[in-house]
Amino acid sequence: MQTEKISGRKLKNKLLEVLKKEDLEKGLEEILKLPARQAVNPLFSFFYNSDELIKWRSVTAMGAVVADLAMQDMESARVVMRRLIWNLNDESGGIGWGSPEAMGEIMACHPGLADEYSCILISYMMRNGNFIEYEALQRGVIWGVGRLAHARPALVVSATPHILPFMESNDATIRGFAAWAAGALSPILTKPILAKLSDDKIKIHIFLNRQLVECTIGKLAGDALTKIKQQHHSS
Repeated sequence: MQTEKISGRKLKNKLLEVLKKEDLEKGLEEILKLPARQAVNPLFSFFYNSDELIKWRSVTAMGAVVADLAMQDMESARVVMRRLIWNLNDESGGIGWGSPEAMGEIMACHPGLADEYSCILISYMMRNGNFIEYEALQRGVIWGVGRLAHARPALVVSATPHILPFMESNDATIRGFAAWAAGALSPILTKPILAKLSDDKIKIHIFLNRQLVECTIGKLAGDALTKIKQQHHSS
């Protein structure tokens, strides 16, 4: 990892240029050569980018950068996690766009941080926890939980009962994200709702496998049911 200081504006422009490249994997390799602590601030600013793809790619990059940072300096990585948590605190004065998604991505990339912070991300779904009321921000929470669930399902077993109301949300994006997340959660409670959602023809955008794709909620629910069935046969 390079340690030389790069000016804030120059670094921000460099990161934006990389995030716009077609090949995200090569872009991430470039980003990981930059000083991690310096890269974090501009990546935070891209969570607010009007280009949805740039926003999602910055979440992916934050996951890679903070996971890499954690391998060198765990406490510095914790500082980033605490900043993401602060952004979701009412007292922060902000909205916290991108913060729950980044938490999920970072924890999907780093097991140690996942062990420490998964319960906090799940608490944002819980009525008796740190429940986030704002629907637009709930989308990020559900995606973050889903990202973590698909990477480390054992850590999010407790999230299963809390995702059920989101699977029946009036907000189509929340409903779709919840259906996708449910594919990695305990099926006993989720299967009946997934079966019902498999006929949902509404299309949403979702970031999957580092690609921003459009698909129906029914497709996401059907894929979740297929995954559940495969897990059942392999167990």
